[in-house]
Amino acid sequence: MSNELVKYQPELNTIPLRKFTPTEMNLFFSIVSRMRDKGDQTVRFSFEQLKELSNYKPTANRRFIDDIKRTYDHLMDLRFGSQSKSGLSFTRFVMFTKFQINGDADEPYVDVEVYRDAIPLLNNLESWVRYALTEFRDLKSSYAKTMFRLLKGYRTTGYAYFSKNDFFELLAIPVSYSTKMANVDSKVLAPIKEELTPFFRGLTIRKKYGKGRGKPVIGYAFAWKAERKDAEDVQVSKTERLKKAKFNIEHNGELSDQEKWRALDKVRGVKLGTTEAEHKQQEQAKREEQIRADERKKTLEELRKGWH
Repeated sequence: MSNELVKYQPELNTIPLRKFTPTEMNLFFSIVSRMRDKGDQTVRFSFEQLKELSNYKPTANRRFIDDIKRTYDHLMDLRFGSQSKSGLSFTRFVMFTKFQINGDADEPYVDVEVYRDAIPLLNNLESWVRYALTEFRDLKSSYAKTMFRLLKGYRTTGYAYFSKNDFFELLAIPVSYSTKMANVDSKVLAPIKEELTPFFRGLTIRKKYGKGRGKPVIGYAFAWKAERKDAEDVQVSKTERLKKAKFNIEHNGELSDQEKWRALDKVRGVKLGTTEAEHKQQEQAKREEQIRADERKKTLEELRKGWH
């Protein structure tokens, strides 16, 4: 299951996932990964299968059921559809019409069925967004998860721009942040930069400023090295992913040393501060070795003087 591919119609990326926690996002897109090209048939997920797909950590089924129920409740709040140019005609529908949880069965399961009007989102795709589920689910921040999906929609162009309003809407950023942009920097952009640098080579984030008093932020531009159209999202080993991630982090000039160390901690799956501590130990070892080398050199010079 480590090579699971998420693939869907780009319209799905235009729907803000408000109230979704990172765990609920993992559950939702794990389900999406297995619903592709299934039409309106009911797809069954065993609890163990869904836990593995979503990398779900808690083991208790009661908590798992609660998380699935909350995921579905949030899904019911999402509205897909279309509207005529005049604005006088529109269609609205939910994505799933069946979401049955059976925790009493010998092998507990969840049955899911796509609503007929939502079938084009996952079936017979002519254009799509695609990415490896394992990369998405291992991201920690909900902001990083959302921006990962959005940037993957531009993966072969290497550039994406979002107006401030669209950025706030798509990432479901609290409106209060718009009056204190420092919150956007520390709570939104910082985790995005740290967590997405491993997956987008040379990632840079630039604010676009408007004219007038104070030059307000009017948008955000993201740039990175574009992927080849035939680039693999799956069939890549964990070792290869980690090697690529480390390279992208270490060679990104936009990150400070501290940001690089934190990013490396996250992709390695170790406690924050581990890489920094290792770096300091290595630097200390180098200093001590240099001191010993200097002392040896000094001793040799003194011995040579004695011989003369």
